[in-house]
This record gives sequence, C-alpha cells and structure tokens, in this order.
Amino acid sequence: MDKGMFSTGVFIDLKKAFDTVDHEILLDKLHRYGIREIMLEWFSSYLKGRSQVTQIDGHVSPKDLNPCGVPLGSVLGPLLFLIYINDIHKSSDKLNFFLFADDTTILFAHKNLKVLD
Repeated sequence: MDKGMFSTGVFIDLKKAFDTVDHEILLDKLHRYGIREIMLEWFSSYLKGRSQVTQIDGHVSPKDLNPCGVPLGSVLGPLLFLIYINDIHKSSDKLNFFLFADDTTILFAHKNLKVLD
C-alpha cells in the first residue's frame, strides 16, 4: 500500500494437512536434502506400513493401511510436513508465499487494479 499498489490474498488453512503428505514425494525431498542410505531407509520405515483403526461406542473398524500422511502428535510430524511444502514458493515468481505450519498465505500486488481481476 505504501508503494501505491493494490493487493489480493488467499489464506489457506489446510484441513487434515498432515494426513495428505505423499510418502514418495517426501522421501524424494529428503534425498535431495542429503538424507541418504540408512537414514533414508529409517524415514521410509517410519512413514510406511502404518495402519489405523477407529473406535466409536465400542465398535472397532477394520485395520486399514495409511498410504500417506505423517504421524500426528509426533515431534517429527510438523518438521516433515514443512519439508514437504517448503518449496511451494518456487511455484510462482509473481506471488509471495508465507508459510506457518499448515497455514499458508499467498499474496499478489500490482499497481494496476485490473491485473488483480
């Protein structure tokens, strides 16, 4: 605003964000960041093969494998999620991205209001 520009924003609070992490994409990113061999195998075993059940009023669902996601309530969960999304800012050179855990703000500013349409 100080520069006489108009701006627009998108504010995203991802629902169940930690449940959407694709294991293969995350493991690929960890590999690119230098996590290799035994450590990468450890992360793979930490993420893959997890199952879950749901219990409501004494009724228990069948056990089902989780094909994606990071463990909720863990110390590593938020860190792994941030590694998963930390390069989203590279998707555009015109937008400004602000990331905080599973909250993302995307801003765009321009002097011409018509450009924001």
